[in-house]
Amino acid sequence: MERSEDFGRSGYWYPESSTASTVDVLNMLRRYRAAETAMRARTRASMGMNETDLVALRFLLREQRAGRIVRPIDIARMLDISTASTTTLIDRLEKGGHAKREPHPTDRRAGVVVPTVSSDDEVRETLGAMHRRMLSLVDEMSDKERGIVTHFLAGMTSAIEEASDLDQELRDVIRSHEESESSGE
Repeated sequence: MERSEDFGRSGYWYPESSTASTVDVLNMLRRYRAAETAMRARTRASMGMNETDLVALRFLLREQRAGRIVRPIDIARMLDISTASTTTLIDRLEKGGHAKREPHPTDRRAGVVVPTVSSDDEVRETLGAMHRRMLSLVDEMSDKERGIVTHFLAGMTSAIEEASDLDQELRDVIRSHEESESSGE
């Protein structure tokens, strides 16, 4: 396992420096992403859930805390999955004791999905200490430092989203080209 002071070592072909280089920053970001991915895998394993189930449960918990009702269609839209897939997902959450279906409070024709108290407790127990450590680190930063980090992360997010948009554009061009070739144009 890489120690935090070793963060720049994979950029070995760049000149050594006493300050963090661009490569150092990107390596630390990569390391953070790897740590977060591993943490998510441990959480899913301990709760017996897949990634989509965990995202749906976090959505249910967040909406419950905000006092909002969640219908199955809300889950489908949030996850961008079909209503049939949503039904299967809710079935898994119910079977695992993480959520339950209830009648809609004002619409007899509709149902709602709510997280169980035990799933809220389990998520808090599983992730609570880590979230407290993360909040503590951010709280220790000055307003200026938080602004810099926020700006950096927003820029990185935009760079990735733009790449994703370009990937989709490229797939569309390739598909169009393949369709025109198959139709003999």
